[in-house]
Amino acid sequence: MTKEQFDQEKNYRISVILSKELMSKGLITNEEFDRLDTMLLEKYQPIISSL
Repeated sequence: MTKEQFDQEKNYRISVILSKELMSKGLITNEEFDRLDTMLLEKYQPIISSL
């Protein structure tokens, strides 16, 4: 794994954690989380998390 791939993986995972926190507080819905996750997958293209 290159440093760039590692950074993409890290940034994706951090973004998902923050998104789940927003969802748990009722600030976004499950549907919004799903759309956000799709956008994050496209943006960061994580190797491990997309498996």
